This record gives sequence, C-alpha cells and structure tokens, in this order.
Amino acid sequence: MMTRRWRVLRTLLLVLLSLLLVAFVAGWYLLAGSRAQLDGVHRIASLSAPVSIGRDALGTVTIEGGNRTDISYALGYVHAQERFFAMDLMRRMSAGELSALVGPAALKTDLNHRRHRLRAVVEAAYAQLPAAQKHELDRYRDGVNAGLADLRVQPWEYLLLNAKPQPWRSEDSALVIAAMYFDLNGDGRNERELRFGQMRAVLPDPLVDFLLAPDPDWEAPLSGRLSRSPVIPAADVFDLRHLASTQRSASLSAALAPALDAPRPGSNNFAVAGTLTGTGAAMLANDMHLALRVPNIWFRTRLRYPDASAPNGQRDVNGVSLPGTPAVVVGSNGQIAWGFTNSYGDWQDWVRVLRDPANPARYKVPGGWATIEHHDEHIQVKGQPDTILTVEDTRWGPVIGEDVDGTPLALAWIADRPRSYNLDLMQLERSRDVSAALNPAPHFGMPPQNLLVADSAGHIGWTIAGNGIPLRVGIDPLLPSDWSTSGNGWQGWAAPAQYPRIENPVDGRLWTANNRTVDGDALALLGDGGYDLGARAQQIRDDLQAHGSFTPGNLLDIQLDNRALLLTRWQQLLQQTLADSKTPALMQLRHLTQSWRGRAAVDSVDYRLVRAFRSRVSELVLAPFVAQVQQRYPDFSWPAASSVEAAVWQLIRAEPPQLLDPKYADWHALFTAAASQVATELGRQPGGLAARSWGEYNRSAIDHPLSAALPHWLARFIDMSDQPLPGDNNMPRVATPGFGASERLDVSPGHEAEGVLEMPGGQSDNPLSPYYGAGHEDWVNGRPTPLLPGPTQYSLVLEPAGNG
Repeated sequence: MMTRRWRVLRTLLLVLLSLLLVAFVAGWYLLAGSRAQLDGVHRIASLSAPVSIGRDALGTVTIEGGNRTDISYALGYVHAQERFFAMDLMRRMSAGELSALVGPAALKTDLNHRRHRLRAVVEAAYAQLPAAQKHELDRYRDGVNAGLADLRVQPWEYLLLNAKPQPWRSEDSALVIAAMYFDLNGDGRNERELRFGQMRAVLPDPLVDFLLAPDPDWEAPLSGRLSRSPVIPAADVFDLRHLASTQRSASLSAALAPALDAPRPGSNNFAVAGTLTGTGAAMLANDMHLALRVPNIWFRTRLRYPDASAPNGQRDVNGVSLPGTPAVVVGSNGQIAWGFTNSYGDWQDWVRVLRDPANPARYKVPGGWATIEHHDEHIQVKGQPDTILTVEDTRWGPVIGEDVDGTPLALAWIADRPRSYNLDLMQLERSRDVSAALNPAPHFGMPPQNLLVADSAGHIGWTIAGNGIPLRVGIDPLLPSDWSTSGNGWQGWAAPAQYPRIENPVDGRLWTANNRTVDGDALALLGDGGYDLGARAQQIRDDLQAHGSFTPGNLLDIQLDNRALLLTRWQQLLQQTLADSKTPALMQLRHLTQSWRGRAAVDSVDYRLVRAFRSRVSELVLAPFVAQVQQRYPDFSWPAASSVEAAVWQLIRAEPPQLLDPKYADWHALFTAAASQVATELGRQPGGLAARSWGEYNRSAIDHPLSAALPHWLARFIDMSDQPLPGDNNMPRVATPGFGASERLDVSPGHEAEGVLEMPGGQSDNPLSPYYGAGHEDWVNGRPTPLLPGPTQYSLVLEPAGNG
C-alpha cells in the first residue's frame, strides 16, 4: 500500500514539475519572441534607399540613411520593437483611454483626462500641419506599425494583460506630446489656482501675499532684480491669539505635503561660452527631472543623414529621442547643442461660466450668449461596460471646476488648442548656430520650456520655446476671472519679438532650474505657474562662477552636486533650539546633527534629521492657517508648486506673537516641539536615531509600470534594483524615490567624443534583451557614460524591396 502511494505521489510530482517546466519554457519562448530584431536584412517596400540600424553595448541606436524621412521610418521601427508598450501608455494616458487596456484601476485618470477630449484636439492639430510634417509623421507611423508587426510575438506586456496592441496612428505622436503637457502642467487640473481662491476667500489678502511670497534669499534670475522680502502682517490684519489652537492630524499633514519638498517635474540646464573652454566651442549641460520608470522615457539615439548645411555634408545628431515621436529632444548636431527645463510659466486660467438664469444651457460671452456644447465620451473599461462621461465644453475650454461661490469654471489651457502641437522642434537638428536655433523656438508645438543652446563657435543663448504664450488682458491670471466682457481674457498669442531672449551674456554663463528667470514685462508675459524656490539654480550659478574653465566632466560634477546649502541655517536653528535641552532623545538629536557635513549623501544621518526638522517646523508654523481655510473648504491643501520657505523663515527670524499657533507658549516651544516629534518618530524605528541615514529613505525605486500587479519575487525580475541614492530637492543632484534626472547630458558641439550621456532604466523594455537596464549602474553611481556610441555589436539593415 505504501509503495503504491509513493508511486502515485511521485507521478504527481513529476507531472507537476513537467507542467512547471513547460510553463517556464513557454513563458521564456514568448518573452524571447518579443525581443527586438537586432541584426539581419529586412526588405521594406516604401524606403527610398537602404537604412542601417546599429547598436553598441548600451543599446544606443545609430540610424544611418539617405534622407530624414527614411530615418523617421527606421526610428519608428526601432521604437516599436523596443518601447511600444511605453508609447501606448503615453498616448492612452493623454487621451483618457488607459482603462481599456488595464481595467478600472485607471478609470479615475481616464475621467480626469477625457474631459479635455485630446483625441479630437490632436486630430485637428494633425489636419492643420504643413504637408511635410504630416508626411514625417506618416512615415514614422508606418515604421512603428512595421516594427510591431515584425516581432515574432507581440510585446510581452500585452501577453500579461491578455490584450492586443492597437496600430499606431499619425496623430498619436501628438498625444505623446500631450502626455508631456499633463506631466509638466499640473495634470491639466490647475488645482493650484483653485487653492489660491480658497485662501483669499478666508484669509486677509496681506496674509496670503505673505504666505505665498517668493524668497529673495534664494532667487537666481538670468536678468532683472530680486523679489522684495515679504512683509509680515501686523496684528490688526490677522491674529492667531484670538483663535483656537491647532491639533495636528493626518489630514492636516497631508494638506501641507505639496509645500514641503514634494518632487515635481523640472530640470537643470546650464551653458558656458567658448571663452571658458579649452576648445573655443561653448558647452552645455542638461538633466531633465521626471518620474523614473523601466524602461526610461528617453531613448539613446544617433541619426546620420546627408545635409548640405552640415559639416562635411553629413548631419550627425547625438542625444535622446522620445519614443512615440520622430524627434531628438535634446542633444548635439556638431554645430549646436541644446537642452530644456520646464519654464513654469502660467499656461492655464480659470474662466467663470455665467449661465443664463432663463436657460442654463447658455452662458454669457462678449456680445451675448453662446450654447454649451455637450459631448458624451464613451470610456472603455476592460471587463466592464463602458463608462459614459458627459463633457460640457465652452469656447474657452471644458467645464471642470467650481469657484468658491459655486460658479462653474471652464479651464483655458494651451494643451487644449490644436496649435500647440507640431514638429518644429526638429529644426534644431539642422540649426548651425545659437541665433538660428533660438529664432524658430517661439513656433515649437510643445509645452513652453527654457531652451538653452551652445554652439561650436563659442556662443550661448536662452529663450522660451513653445508657441503657447497667451496675451492676457483685464484678468488676474492667478484667480478665476470673468471673460464675458469684450476685451477680457486671452487676446491672441505672443509674437516671437515679445519672447524674452538672452544671447552671449558678458560673463559667459547661463543657467535655468525651473526658477524665475526674468522680471518686469517679461515676467508679466510668462506669468507664474509655480516657480522653484531658486536654491538649486543659485547653487548652479555659484558653481559656474567658481570655475574659470570647464570640461564636460566639470559640468557633470555640478550636476552631481549634493551639497545642502539651503539646510545650513536650519541646522543652526536646530542646534540653537536644543542647546540647553536635558531630554536624552533631544540631546542625542543635537549630538547627531552637531557635526554638519552639509551633504545629502547616502550615509548622512545629520542631513536626514535636519531635513525632517525643517519639514516639521514648517508644518507646525503653517498648520493654523491651513486649519482656518479647511473650516470652510475641507478639501483644501496647500497650493502645489508654491514654496513656503520665505514666509516660514521670516516668521522664524521675527517671531511675531500674533502669527504663532496659540498652543505654544512662544516660538522656542514650537521649535522644541518640532524637534521632539522628529526624535520620537525617527527614534522609534530599528536602530534609533543614529541609524536613520539619508540612503535608508532615499531609494531609487525605479520600477516597470506593471510590476505593482506582480508578486514581489517576479516584480524584481523587471524592476531596477532598489538602491540608496545621494541628492534631494533644492540642490543640483535632484533625487527622490522614483524621481530624478531622467538623463544627464554634457557636451560641447563639435567635440561630441568627449561628451557624456547618462540614463537610468535602460534602453529596452524586454527583460531578456542585452539592453535591459543597460547604463543604469553608471547613472546610479554618477560615472560618465560616453555620449557617442561605442563599437557596433549588432547591425540591422532595412532595404527597399526592389534591391537585389
């Protein structure tokens, strides 16, 4: 009997092992089948001449062809084979079509985004493009669909989702650009200005002006004066002593989170003139700060094709392309190098929609009434019936908000205009010098950016790139306004001559880091969409001014600068606060922060503790003001992208009793309470305060979009290893979990062989590809990775079908 049972058990085990082996082999076969084709010859009927596609050890793609249109086809082919799923997510995200692919988990995002009806916007944008740009997009589309069709197995993500990839359309490239609008313009909701309105409805204007004021201590504009120091309101304006004290709560802390170092899309770029380099050519650095993922958003690319205006008649472009579009976004063409940072101008405004009391389907416009358009948007949800979203649309934009008095609000947003999408950015590939690169920038169909350019003759320049700067008349751009009066609202678009522009500054240095760059009329034109505090830009500026000559390595050193200059005064405040403390936990906190290294290094305990102290003091200082607004508007949170450093530090220095939460006897008591909370909350964790290094918290957390749906052991197979990272906000080396430099470029045009290009997350989306995660470790460790491709390891040739 025992022998028979053992045989049955052994047979079952063998069957189970066989099934597991078959499943493993099948999974491996399918995964391997979705890898990109790396070598061989493939015949394409629509090519005019052969195109070669080479790959080096990092997977950098070198595409060489007889003309730019064939290059666009080949680039689309490669993008599809290496990155189609990521491209698909970007077009679906902006169109509000994610739920059809991944199910109800994405429905909230789809509902928010579908209100903008961007699928219809980009179709209109494509229809009005010049014929040459339409042709470029069509050829890229054809390449994408050919590359997708030539995979032996569809991309592995679709096997996991039990879905089928849909063909690429020409207008889908504009949806990828639209995804960048969402990312860089606050997700198309403009909640920041709604919060301004809530604050002003409750708090006196002088107090709100003070709380939201910029900090002149940290500003570093390219031109113009510093802001004025904020003025503390007197007791007759606002006095907390007459109000109830504030109780700390999770909701109050969450409401203040947007003000306390929350990561936000941004970037660094800076340039030095040829007089400061050893070659006479100017030099540029660029690192774009975005949410990080596997694979990376950018794609290492080299394009080579004949061009009579290029040196030696051959255009040679090195940089990163954006899968989903045929453009090299940042890079160098041998004559110029260019890079971008988010401008943080104001590209959205709320419009009060005044309905006709006798007919709510109508709303007031200059000269009379107009009818609100209704669109029933059918949102497909995988595994469920469609969700129907009725969008109310006005001539200014969709109705998606409500003013403090209940009036409906329409959002005017440049991304909802078809004019905001084109391929004019591609002109940079052929620009010969700084002036030639800056001239077309006001026509680029993209989110308005700081464009920095350096050329091989030693010149440098800056302007705003993007054709969506509205001309505002008769409105407050930071609050909902009435546009129903003739002449109010957006009255056209800024002409190129109105764009601020700087060429060849006297000291040979330019820098932007999402900070305010100008003042006066130029600032009024651009508006304020939430400029960075400026500490990062100031540190870059000072780093540049500390050197008299530069190499690409020097620029990389500035990008990797993790000195915590902003926190130095906070470390001093913490030491002063705890000087006489006899509480053991506070004595330990004082001891651990007494020797101030002043760096966001992975082993820095002092940095993490001082940073936590700054956040907690800021929270306790601002809490009573937030609580006042939440009494009327329970959903209130601090306006995103609005630094509170100026107001909080002014209060710390002046210690006005009327603006102190009455729960504290004096300001020293507030500082001590903040220190006590830090010591308690961080001290209770394993190892106590002494074990709280910055690297324990600041992890890379760079994951594949689907890994959250997988078991942990399997997710590790597709994510990058989770590693401690140096850096933080408010310093050049920006790094927080899942967020940071999506690339680091350092290059002097004409000297690309000495250039640097680091990139996290790898080049390919297939875990079995030799390029999955390629280059990631260099990025983590700040090791210079060459910009130019190394020796070719694989070569694929696309030939016209008639050849041979």
